[in-house]
Amino acid sequence: MSTSTPQSQFPSSATVAASVPDLQERLLAQDYVADHGVAVSLFLALRLGRPLFLEGEAGVGKTSLATAASRMLDADLIRLQCYEGLDITHAVYEWDYARQLLELRILEAGGAVDKAEARRALYSDAFLIKRPLLQAIDPARTRPAVLLIDEIDRADEEFEGYLLELLAEFQITIPELGTIRAKQPPLVVLTSNRTREIHDALKRRCLYQWIAYPDFQKELAIVRRKVPSASGRLSAQVTALVQELRTMELYKAPGVSETIDWVAALLTLDRESLDADIVASTLGVVLKSNDDIESLRSSQLGSLIERAAVRAATS
Repeated sequence: MSTSTPQSQFPSSATVAASVPDLQERLLAQDYVADHGVAVSLFLALRLGRPLFLEGEAGVGKTSLATAASRMLDADLIRLQCYEGLDITHAVYEWDYARQLLELRILEAGGAVDKAEARRALYSDAFLIKRPLLQAIDPARTRPAVLLIDEIDRADEEFEGYLLELLAEFQITIPELGTIRAKQPPLVVLTSNRTREIHDALKRRCLYQWIAYPDFQKELAIVRRKVPSASGRLSAQVTALVQELRTMELYKAPGVSETIDWVAALLTLDRESLDADIVASTLGVVLKSNDDIESLRSSQLGSLIERAAVRAATS
């Protein structure tokens, strides 16, 4: 186990991104369109070795940023998907009790067992099952890592408390082994869809960035990157229509990922532009609530398509 002070695992970050605009270009090469604010936050997280906390509505590109950053850095992406009831055994580590029991029986079959020696043998790295958090700070790592703690707002508040030691010191304490500290701290990216408030103690350990829905031009640029084979007219019309949908009182507004999915679906149907019939028949790609879909079909769809067509034509 390492006892030295962790050093940044990205000491050559200047060669990875010499400036914020350079970082934007390198993310763009990974098909991620980052605005200036997002790029500044990621640039600082890399240079300062601080976790990056991304908050925003679902589907705005929070998880995609961590994925693009891992590719850009040629680092392993280690993802912890949070959920209610997430605990240490699924997030950090657990002991392989079946193998420990088998090993104990082998030791006993060999004769007298020295209890202290048996404990050292049974509670060793050989019997430790490493979950995502421990994998990310494992001092035996030979490659850099990007640790994505996805949708932290879905986990219990008690789990937030456990993360404080990891985010502050890049270390985890295991009672049987002691403190395990990273030799090469990972780039940590936490995301939240804001289904509940995250405690200030966790946020203070991170750089914070809110990711909003993109404006028309940025979203269109993303769509063209993700679905390059779609016609320019189709991409612009769909993007404009999604932008219009977000101005409505919907149960669940569509994210950028839904815009991309919609363009890809229409392309699969050999469409090069929108009309009322094709929009009505494919609304389930972009809207995930039947109430929203029925409301649009019954009253507002035509006017929305007309406004979107005008916006797309003048873009």
